[in-house]
Amino acid sequence: MIFISLLSFRSFSQNPDHLTVIKPGEIDEVLTNPGMGFMTFQRFNGDDLNEGAGWTEGFPIDYQSFDGDLTNKNHPATTIAYWRIYWKFIEPEMGKFRWDMLDKALAVARSRGQSLLLRIAPYGTGNEKDVPEWYRKIVGPEKNWKFNSPVNGWMVDPEDPRYAEFFGGMIKALGDRYDGHPDLEAVDISIVGAWGEGAGSELLSQTAREALINAYTGSFRTTPLIALLMDKKTNIYADSQIPVGWRVDCIGDLGFWASEQNGWTHMNDFYPREIINCNVQDDWEKSPISFEICGTFLSWRDGQKYNREQVKYIFDQSLKWHMSSFNAKSSPVPPEWEDLVNDWLRKMGYRYALRRFTYPESVQQNGKVPFTSWWENKGVAPCYKDFTMAIRLKSGNREAIWVTDANIKEWLPGDIVCDGSFFVPWDFPPGICDIQIAIVDKLKHEPRVNLAIEGKRSDGWYQLGKINIIN
Repeated sequence: MIFISLLSFRSFSQNPDHLTVIKPGEIDEVLTNPGMGFMTFQRFNGDDLNEGAGWTEGFPIDYQSFDGDLTNKNHPATTIAYWRIYWKFIEPEMGKFRWDMLDKALAVARSRGQSLLLRIAPYGTGNEKDVPEWYRKIVGPEKNWKFNSPVNGWMVDPEDPRYAEFFGGMIKALGDRYDGHPDLEAVDISIVGAWGEGAGSELLSQTAREALINAYTGSFRTTPLIALLMDKKTNIYADSQIPVGWRVDCIGDLGFWASEQNGWTHMNDFYPREIINCNVQDDWEKSPISFEICGTFLSWRDGQKYNREQVKYIFDQSLKWHMSSFNAKSSPVPPEWEDLVNDWLRKMGYRYALRRFTYPESVQQNGKVPFTSWWENKGVAPCYKDFTMAIRLKSGNREAIWVTDANIKEWLPGDIVCDGSFFVPWDFPPGICDIQIAIVDKLKHEPRVNLAIEGKRSDGWYQLGKINIIN
């Protein structure tokens, strides 16, 4: 009986007859995809990088001449351009906004294959980076407030209700005009402290905290918001309003100021604990996580003298925190670390590989085509874009596209099963035709995501196999 049972089992096919099973080959190359990877800073794809270990921020963009070449020398290709500008430049006169600057930045980003990530910081350090002149006249010259730090203190009193009224009012106007803009990647929540990094936020009263956060969460309901890792009350309150991502601006600090701070570092003494304390450890499942380098790669190498093991440790920690994007401040990647960066990029954000796809060998016109698909997200985060999976039949100049109801935002790291069916149009040409797949936008149904598989066509669709349409 045992022998007969084994024979019966072995003669049974787990794949039914007349079923086509496709198992695409995986590729290992670095993929450039929307909303993830490196970003340019205060510039765009094709621009020259910053020289040396320095960078600029907070000022209007100094547009470079562009020769049509999108290559970033000594820097990965990107899909995000990050612009950080001070309030004084956006609202030089009370209630008069320089939206033209933002419109141009959005248009240039789009023309370079990028979206724009934006932070409007209330102020920086120094008179040339102060709040707008008109606001300074309203509140007076005092710059010595409750959080009086020589590095990143408050330039104005955030408890003054006029601060939330005017700075918050600018943010509300920004949201009214740009929330949901297709070329706006995300907006940083920036409320206090130099460069808008949130220093001293723990000292805010709940009234001031809520007023400043509400200016963002009440105005941006479609475009993602990213909050600096500030303090428990502020981050938890922001998350209580809408799903909010988070960011930190000093990834890689293993000792920049350790000699001055009793050995304290961001990577070892602040980030691991504060991520838990602020209850943001699971935010990545719904909202993007974006990091910024501490210093630059050149200062890591030449100033801090980091070795490969330390660089890899930093990269691994960032992946553990489910990062999607990274600002290297448009500074070059040292050639000796290029392989580490490429391996990092293969894991950063999302990386979708189609493992198995099945469909019947043939189907009649107007007939139903059931399909199964198994995917794997080999990255550390989902795609936060409003994309979906689509299937295309193509025969000569004739094509038919079916957009599935797959929610790519829910495709977390690991395995994904997405099955369904579609009907062949009654007038689709009979004969052998191609069956193809892509992750597309929901408006134009155009391929938007590079997959980690073979078979990509010049139009962005991926060839799976053939199917016979029967008259």
